[in-house]
Order: sequence, then C-alpha cells, then structure tokens
Amino acid sequence: MKPVQQTTPSTRRRFLHASAGTAAAAWLAPVEQALARGSATAKSPGSVLETVPFVGEGDFPLETTVGAGLGRRRALDLSTLWPATLVTPQDRFFIRTGCPDRLPPTASWKVRIHGLVERPVEVAAEELRREAADMGAHLLECAGNSRAAHFGLMSAALWTGVPLERLLERVRLLPRATRVLVSGFDEHSVLDPASVPGASWIFGLDQIREAGAFLATGMNRAPLSPDHGYPLRLVVPGWYGCTAIKWVNEIALVDEDAPATDQMREYAGRTHQDRGGPRDDFLVRTGRRPEGPRLARDFQPATIDSAALPVRVEKLGADGGNALYQIVGILWGGRAPARALGIRLNPDLSFAPVEAIGPGDGHTWTLWSHTFQPPAPGRYRIELSVRDPPARTRRLDMGFYAREIEIAGV
Repeated sequence: MKPVQQTTPSTRRRFLHASAGTAAAAWLAPVEQALARGSATAKSPGSVLETVPFVGEGDFPLETTVGAGLGRRRALDLSTLWPATLVTPQDRFFIRTGCPDRLPPTASWKVRIHGLVERPVEVAAEELRREAADMGAHLLECAGNSRAAHFGLMSAALWTGVPLERLLERVRLLPRATRVLVSGFDEHSVLDPASVPGASWIFGLDQIREAGAFLATGMNRAPLSPDHGYPLRLVVPGWYGCTAIKWVNEIALVDEDAPATDQMREYAGRTHQDRGGPRDDFLVRTGRRPEGPRLARDFQPATIDSAALPVRVEKLGADGGNALYQIVGILWGGRAPARALGIRLNPDLSFAPVEAIGPGDGHTWTLWSHTFQPPAPGRYRIELSVRDPPARTRRLDMGFYAREIEIAGV
C-alpha cells in the first residue's frame, strides 16, 4: 500500500442549487458543482478521462432483477448517483424479496388490527389510499447490504402513506398493550435457502412514534409496485429495510412478554443485536443457529448508523498534465445529519477532512466528493469516518464500507 497525498486542491468546491424542476428539488437543496459530469473543481481542471473500477467485489449483476419470490434480488448501481438521480425510480429501486406468487387478490385488501385491544377492526387499503399524504423522502437499506452486491441494496424514494400512529387511533388499547406487531403476507411456492419465511417485526409504541413510521401506499407519486409491497408497505424512517414489512395485512397489539419474530431472529446479527442462547425453538423451526434475544423487548432498535461509502472514482485531466482523481460518495444514516467526514487512502495515515459535503437531513443520502493525487501506481483502500457530530458508526469502524481501487498510472 502506497502513501497518498491527502491535501486537496486550493480551489474549494462551490455549491449550486439543483434544478427546481426535479421531483427531488425540495430535499436535494444545494449540490456541488464538482459533481456535474466532467467537472472536478470550480475551475474545472479537465474532463473525466476514465472511471476507475472498485476491485474485489465479485460479479453480482447491477440493475438486473434475478431470482423469484424469497430469492428475488435487484441491486442499484450506486455509481449512477448524481444530484438529479438521488430519487430512485421504482423500476430501479432495490429488491430483497419479490412479490409472493400466492398473494391473494388485492382489490379488497384489508388490514386487521387486533390483539390487546377492546375491539378488533379491519381497515380497507382503498380507504388508506384516500387518506394518504406526502411522507417525504426516505432511504431504505437492506440490513444484509454488502460488497457482494456492490452495496446496491439501498435506495431512496418520495413516499406517500398514512402514519401508523394515526391508524392505531382506530382501536382502544388495553392497559397491557405496549408493543406493535406488524406482519405481511409472505407465502411463496419456492423457498430460498438464504431466507426464513415470515415477514413481521415488533416495535415499541414509543419507537413507532419517535421514528414517524407509516404505512406506505405509494412511491414517487405512483402506487407501490407488487415487488415493493403493493398494496401496503410499512416504512420506519431510519431503520433497516428488514423492518419495512411488505404486503401488510395484520397489526397486533402485544405486551412486554411477546417473543421476537422469526424475521427479527434472522436479522439479529445484521442489526447488531446480542447473541441468543444455545437452546432455542428457533433452531427447531428454521434449522438455523439462533441469534438475538428471545423476547422482542430485548431487541435494540434496528436503526441505521451514520455511514459513508465511495460510489465512483474518476480520473481527471488537469492543468499541467498532472492527473487528479475524484472520489464521489454518499453519506447517510444516523440520528442527525453528519457535518464533517474524514477520508484516508492508506490505513497507516490519519483521516483528513473530505473536501465537499452536500447538505442532508438524515432521512436520505447526500453526496460528497474529494480529489487526490496518488504519488505512485498501486492499490488504494478508501476508508471513511464521521467526524461531526459524534455518532455511532459500527459498520464504518469495522471497515464494512471500505472499497479498494487499483491506480494504473499517475
């Protein structure tokens, strides 16, 4: 691994407003001129000569839907992210599980609200569609997102829907009701060895309120597509996608002794839960080693930590013929928007400030960029750290989102 010059060009990035005509104008806000194609700085030292590929990440197909049912997958090509493309169209939005082939007819779809309530009720999806309002832009990331899929199991959309808390106002809760079990239809003819059937998650009432969870009826001003949960999908802003239950048909009020669902146990490791005990009926039901606590109350919120990822590296032509390389990336997650980001291209060096970071609100992703001049050809490992405000960054700390490039010439 070669040392690398971490200093940035004297010309700092300037920020410009994104086109107000785009669907995302309200949340893209200012975006840096550096991210316009073929421009590296406010003085544009040259056009993009080539894009440098990341190495060691396999050959999972991007922007291609593969498999079916529980095994259905589609990964977004993050290298295509620009200020005007931060809202992901439905036909490119990542897929972790496809629409069940056994899904009942949806024309008369209803959600049953029951459990620890005085009187159960059923609410028609059509009624919720009429009540739906703008829920804003939110990002979803699969808890199993990894370099095997080029980190493409994440996307952002503009959502419409109904707050879950408002839906719960339709029933009178019994005193013992402290948690909400949200379940969706998940019966498939063909099973997937990498997945446990059953889509459900249990939340504390306070967690639902704090996150602003809602039942989504649409994405990007259009109805949900079947693969994205039509007619109803739960969205819990700031939480991993494993909690975003699709094809929601049941909401049950439960108490503090409710056992964790199989889906919670399946994703326990990927949502940073404590290990489960050696003896557990989860092993009997699923054939898998138990993970996570047995009771839902002992699960930590499956929230996304502050994270950052390089999505493309461009070789630029510069004044005087000295090659510059521009790293473009995304920043997301955490309880508050990150204001400062550190970067290094050699594990032996300390982190240096990333040159330019777009503004963010913590609900979706924002773009950042950084230029560097490598002193020699070779392999460089791009690592990032959130510098301000202090934040939980477990995946960043373990190098989970680090990516490597091979520089052939300087």
